[in-house]
Amino acid sequence: MPEQGSEKRQSQKGGERFDLVVVGAGPGGYVAAIRAAQLGLRTALVERRSTLGGTCLNIGCIPSKALLDSSEQYAKALTGLADHGVKVGDVELDLATMMKRKDRVVRQLTRGVASLTKANGVVVYAGAGRVLGAGRVAVGASGDASDPGTGGGNETVLESDYGVLAPGSNAIELPVAPFDGTKVVSSTEALSFDAVPERMIVIGGGAIGLEMASVWARLGAEVTVLERLPTLIPGWDDELAAGLRKELERQGLAVHCGVNVTECRAEGARATVRAEQSEGSALELEVDRVLVAVGRRPYTVGLGLEECGVELDDGGRISIDDDFRTAVEGVYAIGDAVRGAMLAHKAQEEGVAVAELIAGRAGHVNYDVVPSVVYTWPEVAAVGRSEAELTRDGVPFRSGTFPFSANGRALGMGDSAGFVKLLAHEDTDRLLGAHVIGPWASDLIGECAAAMELGGSAEDLARTVHAHPTLSEGVKEAALGVDGRMIHGL
Repeated sequence: MPEQGSEKRQSQKGGERFDLVVVGAGPGGYVAAIRAAQLGLRTALVERRSTLGGTCLNIGCIPSKALLDSSEQYAKALTGLADHGVKVGDVELDLATMMKRKDRVVRQLTRGVASLTKANGVVVYAGAGRVLGAGRVAVGASGDASDPGTGGGNETVLESDYGVLAPGSNAIELPVAPFDGTKVVSSTEALSFDAVPERMIVIGGGAIGLEMASVWARLGAEVTVLERLPTLIPGWDDELAAGLRKELERQGLAVHCGVNVTECRAEGARATVRAEQSEGSALELEVDRVLVAVGRRPYTVGLGLEECGVELDDGGRISIDDDFRTAVEGVYAIGDAVRGAMLAHKAQEEGVAVAELIAGRAGHVNYDVVPSVVYTWPEVAAVGRSEAELTRDGVPFRSGTFPFSANGRALGMGDSAGFVKLLAHEDTDRLLGAHVIGPWASDLIGECAAAMELGGSAEDLARTVHAHPTLSEGVKEAALGVDGRMIHGL
């Protein structure tokens, strides 16, 4: 365990010395730095952006959710209030104000992270971090936020006992649809359109694509989603995917699955997209904007990994062992740049775990219980294993499904689409998976994750008293359904 303390120390070579240097101030990096400081390690945090929080806080999770909530309010004012007996006059969209609100939320949270790092004694260096080898990190000019290796200028060398790499990820660009920043864009630009597109194509039917598709469709765009695989949200429970597609189409989105985009031409103010459908026919659509949201790739450019001996796997991710250690002694890696789901909360848990391991404590992440959420409306959330996975692996299970159409709170809200499905081992009744589509699924999945983390059974949830009327009663009823004894459902 390294020497503890927050006092400033000089290395024998004259540079400032730390117990730990973290490169990247996204959810994984800043959490690792704060936790390490709490454990008494003198910690530096290196970030190329002008603000902390990484992609998530700046151009990802937070601004997208702010726009999702604002656009949902607008959609309700247009069409959703009359059924509640609320009459409104002409509803107008003030997109500029909506964007300012989004930016204000981002600003408040990034400033909050800066305050937290300061309060915990973390020393923040603004600039692009580059690993020189075991115990040495060079900090250069910030440079282009899309490429940490373009900063140039003089470098400051930090020395430390340990280093943690948390560089995050960036959007994947399709060769047939390269980004131009205006008509063919990534999710970054789609968060800041200055006008609602008349027509828009979203290439990719995963979480990011569907969330941004929902935002702009609610605000008035004619949105078409193109997904290469046979279903939306590939890899999720089949019933959730089918239910989500049905609800999005009901909201006016056009959805095409099993299509392969073959061409995207940006000419003048418009873009033309061609795609081949699985049955052999072709689609050709002319639109104002094309959002390419086909996933993200590890962000490793300019980090000096090859030069210092940090290895990458076949997927371009930083190779680590089960304790987050790379091939270089004293250098660890976490978050989107390593194996596993590219989720902010997964990165945060790894940040805590790696800090605790470096400090000589027991650090661990249970990857079997990492929830995933798509923040459309209805929301979709899941944790654990799906029916298809259990069937493939020959695991005997029972399931219980309860519809929100039989839930008093959901009916009272006017949001009764969707269901809760729980999967439990046939012999032990231990919870193996939970899948929710419906109102506030993102919150309901937390109860299921907690029960699974504690090794709980469906019976544990079924015997837990839930307040009435609440959406969470749907979880209880699904748990009862695993044993075939639902009270309020068939």
